[in-house]
Amino acid sequence: MGKSMKMPCVMDHYKVVILGAAVVGKSSLVMRFVKGKFHECQDTTIGAAFFTQTICIKDTVVKFEIWDTAGQERFHSLVSMYYRNAQAAVVVYDIQNQDSFQRAKTWLKELRKQAPPNIVIALAGNKADLSNIRVVKFDEAKQYAEENGLLFMETSAKTGLNVNDIFLAIAKKLPKNNNNQGSVNIKPNGNEPTQATKNCCK
Repeated sequence: MGKSMKMPCVMDHYKVVILGAAVVGKSSLVMRFVKGKFHECQDTTIGAAFFTQTICIKDTVVKFEIWDTAGQERFHSLVSMYYRNAQAAVVVYDIQNQDSFQRAKTWLKELRKQAPPNIVIALAGNKADLSNIRVVKFDEAKQYAEENGLLFMETSAKTGLNVNDIFLAIAKKLPKNNNNQGSVNIKPNGNEPTQATKNCCK
């Protein structure tokens, strides 16, 4: 008997937009997910920055096309063109900053009005490594997320807490075979793999 042929994996592509006020750690969150790295002094995003990362769920490879948007108010009018046609969004706030949580609520209302109706939205309370000086209570944010049908996790770009997990949770909620381009063999893409890529497509 010959060796059984390995079935190629199916790749699905999804556009994900990262939203939130300035200095909540959006770029650090993305860099932790994509590169597995954290820098204390992260450059301010101008307009938006683009990244890609893949994770595997069973026999499907999910490729995230990530738009990390600027949080400064002067860029607000430009951000809508980035979440247009997005399949998912991560709205980030700083657990030390109540104003950033209120700003997150504003972004969520805007997404509900202007983004695709089936968009998957996650609420991320970032800087969880500083929970001892938190201002936004975990239960407050969790209740808001539950009332609005959002995924919710507290994350830490610094330690990596729940960073991979929140993207994995998004991937599990997204419709499969979205804009996929047929079965493909997996090749290294230059990005450091997330924990979810272990034992992929074996």
